Amino acid sequence: MKMTSTRPYLIRAIHEWITDNQLTPYILVNAQTPAMQIPERYVDNGRIILNIGYNAVRELTLNNDRINFKARFDGQTMNVSIPIQAVMAIYAKENGQGMVLDEHNGNPPPEPPPEKVSRPHLTLVK
Repeated sequence: MKMTSTRPYLIRAIHEWITDNQLTPYILVNAQTPAMQIPERYVDNGRIILNIGYNAVRELTLNNDRINFKARFDGQTMNVSIPIQAVMAIYAKENGQGMVLDEHNGNPPPEPPPEKVSRPHLTLVK
């Protein structure tokens, strides 16, 4: 049975852990992922780092498919929307502790198909 990705659950758990420790949660985002709303001005080498702490953003939602919030950039409020698969890491600004997320959406890589095992052939000899 196919299960949903663990990525959004890990992001929510690490976000809660960081904020419970009175630290600032930052996310590293692949800014080249389609269907996202981010402040393009702050993209560097195809990536952007965003503060998703409760003191920095408003209306933060960490859904199974997207992270959404409002934040101010250059004095202007902006709606930010990031697909979950674009999040490469979540960590505390103050000490770097957190989690790097792999390219398999937080799940282990798929197992290779099992090798075909040939059955032994028995011949009745009389």
